[in-house]
Amino acid sequence: MSGSESPPPDLFHPKREDLVLTEVLFALSDPARLEIVRQVAGGTLDMANCHLLNPSAPKSTKSHHMKVLREAGLLRNQPAGRGRLLTLREEDLEARFPGLLRVVLKG
Repeated sequence: MSGSESPPPDLFHPKREDLVLTEVLFALSDPARLEIVRQVAGGTLDMANCHLLNPSAPKSTKSHHMKVLREAGLLRNQPAGRGRLLTLREEDLEARFPGLLRVVLKG
């Protein structure tokens, strides 16, 4: 980063106690978003390496899916250099909705 550039802004991530089951289920109801969650379940993933089911989908579609997953509380999306790292909020989800993530990832 040069001296004139500022770090990327922090994105909104809901607190654990603010996670809502219907929002989590809605986020997981889309096959593309479910696939993203499955990819990230394997460990921290650079957003650039996360792929959609439809590789020809526009970048804006991927960004929208990431936003829905982040705002529902499924993913943490944090800056890392010029990119962003995605992590699954497993502990928060397990605390709020015990067993849900395990069942979803098996399905």
